[in-house]
Amino acid sequence: MIRVAVIGTGNIAPSHIRAYQQFPDRCSVVALVDMVPERAEALRRELGLEQASIYPTHEDLLAGEGVDLVSICTPPATHEQISVDLLTAGVHVLCEKPMAPSLAACDAILRAEQQSRAMFSSVAQNRFRDDVVRLKAAVDSGLTGPVSRVQVDSAWWRGLPYYDLSWRGTWEQEGGGCTLNHAVHHIDLLLWLLGAPLSVTAVLANVAHENAEVEDLSVAVLAYERALATVTSSVVDHGERQAVVVQGREASVGLDGDVVASVSQPNGFPVPGGGADLVERLRALADSHEPLAHTGHEGQVDDLLTAIETGRRPVVDGHDGRRTIELITAIYQAGIERRGVDLPLAPDDPYALPGTLVERAPRFFTKSASVTELAGAISVPGGADGATPRDHEHEEK
Repeated sequence: MIRVAVIGTGNIAPSHIRAYQQFPDRCSVVALVDMVPERAEALRRELGLEQASIYPTHEDLLAGEGVDLVSICTPPATHEQISVDLLTAGVHVLCEKPMAPSLAACDAILRAEQQSRAMFSSVAQNRFRDDVVRLKAAVDSGLTGPVSRVQVDSAWWRGLPYYDLSWRGTWEQEGGGCTLNHAVHHIDLLLWLLGAPLSVTAVLANVAHENAEVEDLSVAVLAYERALATVTSSVVDHGERQAVVVQGREASVGLDGDVVASVSQPNGFPVPGGGADLVERLRALADSHEPLAHTGHEGQVDDLLTAIETGRRPVVDGHDGRRTIELITAIYQAGIERRGVDLPLAPDDPYALPGTLVERAPRFFTKSASVTELAGAISVPGGADGATPRDHEHEEK
């Protein structure tokens, strides 16, 4: 039986706990950690964890409880130290996104993992979704032809009070704005689909949140060898109409399942209604997909438990988390310095080091409020079965 603890009992923690509770024969949540014990106690009662111990810090957890696996559900500035301490103690880690605020911090986590007997997995729960797996299968099949363009719209909407929460809206504590804390899902999927780009250009802005230092909108152009991808990161989009569309030379496929294929006339214009056969082949490929037994956080927990039980690597590890942070770092560097940035970033690149982003990032506005709690429910687009990357990382903590 794998003994599990959850550090941070804010709004994303129940997703982890409920995922673990789906596998009662394989694991048990034995401890909760939160600097506000009353919050941990309320979650313990809500989710029926009467036997779970409560600790104020991860150090107290390590001193007082024998655990095998810990979910880290705290703000990103804390991820490095907690992860390193747990891995050094031989405890496996499932860490919410973003993995850490800097590449140097990511590297410290990876070093700790390499030197320990434990495994680190960076949360990327949207890889464990049927629509995402179908899109990946379509791209990998080659039926679309070589990829020409990818459109990624990480479109969310947040009102002014969103940034009143004490740690949100500052470069030092939140680590960034919507590019880091919302588009992280979509950027991970883009990297999973296409791999890393060769270079990045970007523009950052704050157009609607005068109570936050950080950006609420960014647009990045990613250059591949023979393709371009655009990534729009936003918390100003009413309706939160999100999209991932892959345009291949032969056909396009979308995360929403839309498939289009064009056939050329002698003059280069499309044949009306052309490409029907290819559309049917791509739809047949999608229809052949066997639904995943476990999805979202539950799917990732299942994979990590299996990795621990069998000794194999998890499907999503710390190197995946680092690649996502590297691309986000390059987007910020390109936007701040108003120039193209080549990838991969050099280990001694200033933006790979702690503090550079905090030092050089623009303060679009001065944070004007700082509260410890916000009333109201968390909503996500698409509902329970919507075709959008959701369950945002630490914004829900």
